[in-house]
Amino acid sequence: MMSKTNWTLPSREEYGQWTLPMVEIFETVEGEGMGQGFPTVFVRVFHCNLRCTWCDTPYSYAPEKPAFEAAIDEIIEKISSYSSRRICFTGGEPLIHRIKSAALIQAMADMDQIVDIHIETNGAIDLEPFEKLRRNHPQWMNKVRYVMDYKLPDSGETKKMIHSNFDCLRPQDEVKFVIGSDEDFSFAKKVINEYHKEGQILLSPVWETMPPQRLVEKILEEPMPHAKLSMQLHKIIWDPNQRGV
Repeated sequence: MMSKTNWTLPSREEYGQWTLPMVEIFETVEGEGMGQGFPTVFVRVFHCNLRCTWCDTPYSYAPEKPAFEAAIDEIIEKISSYSSRRICFTGGEPLIHRIKSAALIQAMADMDQIVDIHIETNGAIDLEPFEKLRRNHPQWMNKVRYVMDYKLPDSGETKKMIHSNFDCLRPQDEVKFVIGSDEDFSFAKKVINEYHKEGQILLSPVWETMPPQRLVEKILEEPMPHAKLSMQLHKIIWDPNQRGV
């Protein structure tokens, strides 16, 4: 069932002073997905409602602490200090702060120099309230898109996925499946066949348990001609454990 939540944002003067717990804001190149390789500002907020077994950002949720608190206007000022025209809004889970998350998205969408804001959401947050805002705000429709990371069995969080989120996706969005095993691959196929309507399908390997070559072989054997292999470019360029890149 779709959420009945309706949010009305106050004036920019008011919500610009709302604060969010933050992890980091930095500029690099996008490491994966359809925006891979583009210079991008990463805006990483603190807190997550999932605990995936293969998570590569455990510093973004408890028992760790936020690195700092920042008002939305301060976050926008920091983003403005960079030359990139794209933003990756991530976490943790970037939408976990609900109307505060929506307010930050609105502020980012209002930035004239920004042409793309991709939201890396985990599939366990109801997208409908955010989608209502996207449908009703021209800046959102033109700039904002979701990268929904559907959690497969190896993540340990499959039962928390909200399947109605697939109804919120549009052609500009992405659906990511992180593949850690043959079981994950088979489960992803089932989910795609049952729920997927729109949005680019991305298949990303857990390197330790699903070598990229094996995943490519499975994509071709299936076949899955509409899927895109998504490698984590930043882990090739830099040390996989390095932050801020």
